[in-house]
Amino acid sequence: MRRLRYQVAASLDGFIAGPNGEFDWIPMDPEIDFPALWSAYDTVVMGRKTFEASGAMATGMKGIQVVVYSTTLDPAKHEKITVVRTAPAAHVRELKAKAGKDIWLFGGGALFRSLLEAGVVDTVEPAVCPILLGGGIPLLPTPAAQTKLTLTAQRVYETSGIVLLEYAVSR
Repeated sequence: MRRLRYQVAASLDGFIAGPNGEFDWIPMDPEIDFPALWSAYDTVVMGRKTFEASGAMATGMKGIQVVVYSTTLDPAKHEKITVVRTAPAAHVRELKAKAGKDIWLFGGGALFRSLLEAGVVDTVEPAVCPILLGGGIPLLPTPAAQTKLTLTAQRVYETSGIVLLEYAVSR
């Protein structure tokens, strides 16, 4: 079965975006093999706010199905993406049951929280960046249930100071 992987950049103090949704604080590290990272996925899921913040990047993911959960976006105005208006967890279960590569939960702390609570998130993979934002959009907004994780991999990128962590969600 396909896995839903929450792979996200985060500040050391646990924010995935600044107070205004900004992500210009994330260092671009030449050691990170982005083509290899993208090749692990054929589907990306995100909420409306993440979609709007990512702009053209979200619609330019060649060979990757982009799913946006939103009750306000008009699907007719967004032909390059799939807009889903139903409950995200039920839809993710359907995606996971289909053949294919892993599914990337791309940003969106509130969506992450809801999918984690529904039991459909398989891994949590923060790329911890060497910055303290002091505020912003949290990796996991409150209130959230306590969830046990098991460390499965880690890597330090010396140039940027990014620490990539991979945890399996314990069930």
